[in-house]
Amino acid sequence: MSVRKARTRVVAVEDGLRPVAEALRERGYEVMTFTKGNLDQAEALVVSGQDDNLLGIQTRQVRGPVISAEGKTPVEIVRRVEKELGGPEV
Repeated sequence: MSVRKARTRVVAVEDGLRPVAEALRERGYEVMTFTKGNLDQAEALVVSGQDDNLLGIQTRQVRGPVISAEGKTPVEIVRRVEKELGGPEV
């Protein structure tokens, strides 16, 4: 009988949102700073919300939800990520 190892969900976070990245790591998510080249690796993307088209990214390049951090606390953002992804492990 083989045991299936849980995979940690990956969330890309815009550079400059360090408190959000730290809060997500504390909850068990793998966090990476996003670039155009790594969007396909992330299951969700957290952006500052100050630029609607940051780095020229189009929503269809992201596998999962794009979450705006504008006006939200890190705790609120983590809750939103958890709601969208269902927790830090698959």
